[in-house]
Amino acid sequence: MDHFRTSLTYREALVKATEICSKAEKCSFDVELKCREWQLSDVETSRLIEYLQQEKFIDEQRYANSFVNDKFRFNKWGRIKLAYSLRMKQVEENCIRQALANLPQQAYQEVLLDLLSAKAKSLGAEEAYTRKGKLLAFAQGRGFEVDLAVKLLERIK
Repeated sequence: MDHFRTSLTYREALVKATEICSKAEKCSFDVELKCREWQLSDVETSRLIEYLQQEKFIDEQRYANSFVNDKFRFNKWGRIKLAYSLRMKQVEENCIRQALANLPQQAYQEVLLDLLSAKAKSLGAEEAYTRKGKLLAFAQGRGFEVDLAVKLLERIK
């Protein structure tokens, strides 16, 4: 019977939130969504988030760094997509800038070069202009800067 109950007391929500934040990095926005799901009041939500921040269960900079590192390494996302995704989670701009600044430029370019090379092979023998357009659109879709993609495309030819 208890499985279907979505509202939690402040105490229950606090315990659950600390468990969630202990298992994986979360930002304030993620926890706020959970609090709404648990039907906590705005005051209780603010109190809970403040407590989690004070006790270092939530750290926006640590979250941004982890998010950028993971999405870049595993999903091969570019800076634009990374920044956009963090903004959607209401992470502060200075945290976003610092996390993106930590991306090693050499590795960043190598990832984009590898992605473009693989995509170029899959396109086959298309007309050069069309091919370049598709490759640039692909790079943009992954969140990479167009000017960097253009620069790296010259290496692929």
